[in-house]
Amino acid sequence: MYEALKQECYEANMELPKLDLVIYTFGNVSCVDRAAGVFAIKPSGVDYDKLKPSDIVIVSLADGKVVDGTMRPSSDTNTHLELYRAFPTLGGIVHTHSTFAVAWAQAARAVPLYGTTHADHLAADIPCTEFMADDRIRNDYETETGLQIIDCFKKQNLNPAEIPMVLVAGHGPFTWGATGAKAVYNARVLEELCKMAFITEQVNPRAPRLKDSLIQKHYNRKHGKDAYYGQN
Repeated sequence: MYEALKQECYEANMELPKLDLVIYTFGNVSCVDRAAGVFAIKPSGVDYDKLKPSDIVIVSLADGKVVDGTMRPSSDTNTHLELYRAFPTLGGIVHTHSTFAVAWAQAARAVPLYGTTHADHLAADIPCTEFMADDRIRNDYETETGLQIIDCFKKQNLNPAEIPMVLVAGHGPFTWGATGAKAVYNARVLEELCKMAFITEQVNPRAPRLKDSLIQKHYNRKHGKDAYYGQN
């Protein structure tokens, strides 16, 4: 009964190595079916070249238990679960260990909005959480990772529908979107924005943040009520 959801999740996961966002068994994609109260996610530790649609695991949104599948779900499953519960607009979630995004996460820095490529996708710096406290690490680590992302968005009054990406300090990136495919798109965009910002600071360590008028122009022409980018 979950064949279509598994197929969607499988196809999204297979995009990660194609886009050079993962190596070996790193990373995972999940896709949610809110009407059915479940989400599909990559099984833990399975090589992408061996992954099959039937391997995808179905997890309950209600209690986080496996409802379909014979393999153990991703170790990050509880992080996905908390994000789906807290952010109702999410249809898919991606976690990778892509190089430039992880570098900014390890530096525990938000990624400054330096240029219009960044502003085309979000009108804010890419947020980074604080480092997790020891007591939270000793607790259910993956659940606490999700809660830490949620706390970051609450403290900074950020809208996850407008900012579909975050860095977890010392760990790496999570992105999301209306579908698993869109979440993968945002993961690739995030990696490129992190790379561009890194190079910008090498060229000019005192590079200024993009001025607000350009930020608003580029963001709104793609996302505003009067957006005119692309085709009707």
